[in-house]
Amino acid sequence: MAGGTWNTQNKIRPGAYINFKSKSKDSYILGERGVVTMPLNLPWGAEKEVIEINTGEDLFELIGMDTTEESTLLIKETLKRAKKLLLYRVNAGTKATSTVEGLTITAKHSGTKGNSIKIIIQNNIDDETSFDVMTMLGNTQVDKQIGVKSIENLSSNSFVEFKGAGELKATAGITLSGGDDGVVSNGDYTDYLATIELYDFNTMAMPTKDSSIKAIATTFIKRLREQEGKKVQCVLENYPEADYEGVISVKNGVILNDMTVISSEKAVAFVAGATAGANVNQSLTYSAYDGAIDVDTRYTNKDIETALKNGEVVFIANNSKVIIEQDINTLKTFVEDKNNDFRKNRVIRVLDGIGNDIKSLYENSYIGKASNNEDSRNLFKKDIIKYLETLQGIGAIENVSTEDVVVLQGENKDSILVKVGIQSIDSMEKLYMNVEVQ
Repeated sequence: MAGGTWNTQNKIRPGAYINFKSKSKDSYILGERGVVTMPLNLPWGAEKEVIEINTGEDLFELIGMDTTEESTLLIKETLKRAKKLLLYRVNAGTKATSTVEGLTITAKHSGTKGNSIKIIIQNNIDDETSFDVMTMLGNTQVDKQIGVKSIENLSSNSFVEFKGAGELKATAGITLSGGDDGVVSNGDYTDYLATIELYDFNTMAMPTKDSSIKAIATTFIKRLREQEGKKVQCVLENYPEADYEGVISVKNGVILNDMTVISSEKAVAFVAGATAGANVNQSLTYSAYDGAIDVDTRYTNKDIETALKNGEVVFIANNSKVIIEQDINTLKTFVEDKNNDFRKNRVIRVLDGIGNDIKSLYENSYIGKASNNEDSRNLFKKDIIKYLETLQGIGAIENVSTEDVVVLQGENKDSILVKVGIQSIDSMEKLYMNVEVQ
């Protein structure tokens, strides 16, 4: 019997002609959330590069530092809620090094952690003419090369580079020194922003008190949102002057259950992770800070009200937990086009999701592929409505109807004009109740 696949129904022989295709996914699936980016000043790791860290991955394998080290604290805080961290080491310093009798050993990366690297060279027990060479990071062996005959035979590893020529000699330990973390400038943060712009993320954490860096980050976020069409947010500490829905300001910090103090500039890591990890139908109002037992600074009721009016995220102690008082951003100057709904981050997540997802839908299924005629415009309209109905199904918006979406011919033959109307849903936050006593 003949068989195979077919494109047109023009086969001559009797047989079974079967095409196997993946079932197409609905083009109105919601975009995934949970990606954070953050620049950090670190004592080790690849300089000026973006490193992807997913929740649950081994930090030591990825960046040469483990979760017990103070330098990884903000990474851990971010990943309490985020799915992925796009980490960028913003500093570049001096590499630790050592030279002994023709052998030069240099740390793979710059930073003070390189000063804890030690090389041990021992005689091989089976061959007296060869050596075993071990790379130690503190008390941990991170590499071992067995039966090495000479310096030329040494292979560089993830922690050190070997150079030189000649015979190896046994030594109890060659400790590297001179490693330095370097000094971070505003230009380093500018380099970070230029690099991270090429990546997709939901929220940026900027753990710094430097007001000039906060201003640079705010300008960057505004440009991404308003000129590049990338609906992202940035979390800063004590920067309510941003007055912008794309910027979240954290007023105070928390104390963890191991008594570690997370100050306000460090708490931006958790808030950014929680913001990125929150679904479009979810608010972080009264959401607990995982692992926190108290706040570092307590405020009076009046202070909290003032902070909320000023567009600041405040942590409060509540029943042996620490919670976010209200999930808001810094927008406080309201105009006709942006009312007080825009200060709520749940609403912004819905609006940003619509912007990002419809843009993705258009780019993936229509641009350059569909004719700009009434049939194609109606098809695009139907896809937008299906997408909005998906949002309605999860309680992000309500009262969706076909009249909410209009797709028209644009001013040019290759352009279209789309008008979308939605009714966003916020979370319950205030209870007003009358109790009648009879």
